[in-house]
Amino acid sequence: MKRVLIFFVVFSVAACLGVVSASAQVKYEGKVGVVKIKAGEPIHIASWMVIAGADASLGTDTRRGVELATEDKGGKLLGHPIKLTFQDTGCNAEGGQAAATKLAADPTIVAAIGSNCSSEARPGAPILWKAGIVTVSPSNTAPYLTDPKRGPEYDGYLRTCHNDKIQGAVAAEFAWKQLKIKRAATVHDGSVYAEQLQAVFAETFKKLGGTITAQEAVSPTDTDMRPMLTKVATGKPEFIYYPIFIAAGGHITRQVKEVKGLEKVGLMGADGIFSPDFYKAAGETAIGMYHSSPDFSAFAGGYKKFLENHKKKYGEAPLAPFHAHGYDAAMIIFAAIEKVAQKAPDGSLTIDRGKLRDALYATKGFKGLTGTITCDQYGDCADPKIGVYKTTAENVKKLVMPDTPIWKPYAAAAPKAPAKAAPAKAPAKK
Repeated sequence: MKRVLIFFVVFSVAACLGVVSASAQVKYEGKVGVVKIKAGEPIHIASWMVIAGADASLGTDTRRGVELATEDKGGKLLGHPIKLTFQDTGCNAEGGQAAATKLAADPTIVAAIGSNCSSEARPGAPILWKAGIVTVSPSNTAPYLTDPKRGPEYDGYLRTCHNDKIQGAVAAEFAWKQLKIKRAATVHDGSVYAEQLQAVFAETFKKLGGTITAQEAVSPTDTDMRPMLTKVATGKPEFIYYPIFIAAGGHITRQVKEVKGLEKVGLMGADGIFSPDFYKAAGETAIGMYHSSPDFSAFAGGYKKFLENHKKKYGEAPLAPFHAHGYDAAMIIFAAIEKVAQKAPDGSLTIDRGKLRDALYATKGFKGLTGTITCDQYGDCADPKIGVYKTTAENVKKLVMPDTPIWKPYAAAAPKAPAKAAPAKAPAKK
């Protein structure tokens, strides 16, 4: 955890000194055109998110954050109405590529918000930037997307969510230090998100002194997880970390206790299955398991008002972890447009795409719902705080995510978790 805490300190100091986001470091030298908007015409912001299928709660959650941000701006920028459109991505590479291709063909789009799943962004973000469309993701967390070696095709990509280099380390620290786990296994689904997140967990856990007994993979469409779990059981793990998505995560959670040798194994997912829809998929077998996810209790003061507005507009609490990140993604885009747009006497606007991209990368000290947002030269903008949550019977019964972490690495006063991982209840007989 010292490495993670050092990251927080170095990042914060650099941000305060203006080192991280100095415009000289992020200026785009290429030419990617302009968007011209006539007087009275809307400023078009497009979102590419997963809004159908098993993982729809993730996209619905971020979509609502964007909508609430737009309402808080009065639905207008620089005297022009804000037009929001949403394109489904399916939470897979093919869907991300198709959605980005469709958006790239629309010259009215000023900027994009998305994607949700990192596997969508890997092919999609370069397509958008080739068309000059900068995109800000509220929930892509895979380290690859902001890695210094990612390539210039990602120069138009940023994110307001955390980097999984942080989340994976926090999860491993929790398992080792709080649960006293010595032997752990991981499972991923082949997506860039899950594969990289479990890799960070495994690397950190081994450096702490633990043993990784298996690193298995499933397909997002698999329903029978028993063969894979039987293989995992041969290594005799005390704990399984499976940072995957809702459908496959639900099947693993339901079936794991049926496999000999895994009856008492501790279970932990990540933000990809931190949703009431996962509780629907897993049922009572989710009781007692842990999740790594953004720490809502550490969000800024405006978050309480946001939740009130969310409840008033949608009649329910947020559905997944990244609603506030969606709000912040929209707000930094709005601020960048206000900064670079040139308004003519007739009320028309001209927005230089390269300057818009540079203004986003130069974001520094922006007060968002999730914290103070400062973007580095590779597009990481988050004020990252990760907590660990534990699912109770009440959470499953009421289909409500826990909102207070049982453990967070940067606050010594956080409640301590039990010394040993509590086994989930046996699945009900159907």
